[in-house]
Amino acid sequence: MAANTNRIVIIGATSRIAEECARLWVAEAPVDITLVGRNREKLQRVADDLAVRSPASTISVREADFHDPAIIAALADELSGQKPVHIVLIAHGSLPDQQECQADLLKAKEALDINGVSPALFAEAFAGHMERRNMGSLILIGSVAGDRGRKSNYVYGAAKGLVTRYAQGLQHRLAKTGVTVSLVKPGPTDTPMTAELKAAGKGGGLADPAAVAKTIVQGAAKGRATIYAPGKWTLIMLIIRHLPRFIFNKMNI
Repeated sequence: MAANTNRIVIIGATSRIAEECARLWVAEAPVDITLVGRNREKLQRVADDLAVRSPASTISVREADFHDPAIIAALADELSGQKPVHIVLIAHGSLPDQQECQADLLKAKEALDINGVSPALFAEAFAGHMERRNMGSLILIGSVAGDRGRKSNYVYGAAKGLVTRYAQGLQHRLAKTGVTVSLVKPGPTDTPMTAELKAAGKGGGLADPAAVAKTIVQGAAKGRATIYAPGKWTLIMLIIRHLPRFIFNKMNI
């Protein structure tokens, strides 16, 4: 592996969007990529697919606890300690059932942790290493759901709102460094997370994950601070954020 090969870490590498991003990166050039997830078997499936696509790349997998701050910090220290990491993509999460979160505080806590707190902790753990090296691209996947709380998914939206405010603060902190932080806000995408929507006949407008990944990879390469994917959500969410409350409260969304 050449000395100038990009080193990439993907947290939540078994997510469909993350997998599509990885495919784009290995298609560009050989990379040294570490896939981090909670299920080794699923990680290995992704790794095997990438190895076929890019035999010259170095691909490794790491199983990790996504909730333990000590484990998260140790993983970032290990992966960043000897050589710089050029790209970190933080892509994990789950789509909880809003009604279940309302009825069960444990489920609400789990949804807030995995979708909000955990991504922020991973970002914080890697950001320090990138800042000291004065280089790197940190990509956080949030959601359009974080732009305004809606009754249909406000627990999930609150977690993604946390990611949004966290990313904005991190961007401010690193503004005068060589580190770029990109916050990605996908709209509803055709992934396993949205399988129940499709089963209920509500998946007609789901975006193609490969197209979403292309928007992410291209936007992050340009150092864009906020990436709506697909781009149409930039206008949609601008309108939703600025709707007067008396109109918004009449909407069944």
